[in-house]
Amino acid sequence: MKEYKNNRVQPPYSLLAELTHRCPLHCPYCSNPLEMTLKENELKTEEWCRVLTEAAEIGVVEVHFSGGEPLLWGDDLEVLIHHATRLEMYTNLITSGVGLSTEKALRLKEAGLANVQVSFQAGDAKLSNQIGGFRAFDQKRKAVQAVKEAGMHLSLNVVLHRMNIDYLDEIITLAEELEAGRLELANTQYYNWALLNRETLLPSREQIEVASKIYDAATARIGNKMEIIWVIPDYYASTPKPCMGGWGAVALTVAPNGDALPCPTAGMIEGISFENIRKSSLNQIWYESNSFNAFRGEEWMPETCRSCDLRHEDGGGCRCQAFALTGDATATDPACHLAPEHSIIEKAVLDANKSSEKPSSPVIYRNYLQHLK
Repeated sequence: MKEYKNNRVQPPYSLLAELTHRCPLHCPYCSNPLEMTLKENELKTEEWCRVLTEAAEIGVVEVHFSGGEPLLWGDDLEVLIHHATRLEMYTNLITSGVGLSTEKALRLKEAGLANVQVSFQAGDAKLSNQIGGFRAFDQKRKAVQAVKEAGMHLSLNVVLHRMNIDYLDEIITLAEELEAGRLELANTQYYNWALLNRETLLPSREQIEVASKIYDAATARIGNKMEIIWVIPDYYASTPKPCMGGWGAVALTVAPNGDALPCPTAGMIEGISFENIRKSSLNQIWYESNSFNAFRGEEWMPETCRSCDLRHEDGGGCRCQAFALTGDATATDPACHLAPEHSIIEKAVLDANKSSEKPSSPVIYRNYLQHLK
């Protein structure tokens, strides 16, 4: 194993396999890139099988099949799940639920699928369909039933923002009703489509405080019957969270076109050339590539971070957020209160708290073919 100065690179633990950017939903907070991969440029079955084999060889123990909507990728999803299972990797499907019938769920279970994570946009049909830009709520409920009938573990994921956070109690009630084993309340990360819609999506401090109390009360009431994950938004934290557990530290993403990324949104960073699995092995990319080593260790850090006692905990914060807000991926994450450009965050928060009125900016819905117009 190659050793880098001030940093010993460990094998990756997790792989996010983004099969496609195609999706029936048009969520305005989507983390997919603005320039999405078209169907004809997506990896084929045999290429994904090679990725999975190489991932297992370098130490990956769990693979998350995602998108877009992975069920739109093709009928060979079962082939990939079966291949990953044979390689003794834990498999998880991250889906909108659209298109997941009981018959399909049973086939995926037979292939070895262990867990299904279904996304919801809200706790009721009207708001959920409005946020997703597609009438999918009833289909999601049917997908959940299919997962339960197939005997797989069920997780729910709800991205929280200004449009739905006031209804957190309804969201938790829905998760209880559906008998989910886990509920992830993922506050919006402001990259790509979410950054375009930040004025509409960023909640007020009062909304966060009320939601936090609802979460605390729910966890006390529910206990260990259902695991609930809740983390406050970066914009309301005084220090940033580590970048996906550390850039190139525990996980990697393979995008639909084969680009290997240290995190799902890293492709947005200009000035870094990310290697493609069609030309390089995962072993070479993980240990040797310039992109994965760009922000490992501490040598890259600006002085604000390098002399900070928290650098071992937050790793300098999120590189994608630093680039999105400052244009410089090496900058201190503006979410940190010590960052030279923390005023960017302060202004966004100030604007979100000026009044309780709805923002005047129109919602920009995610559009798979946006870049062709």
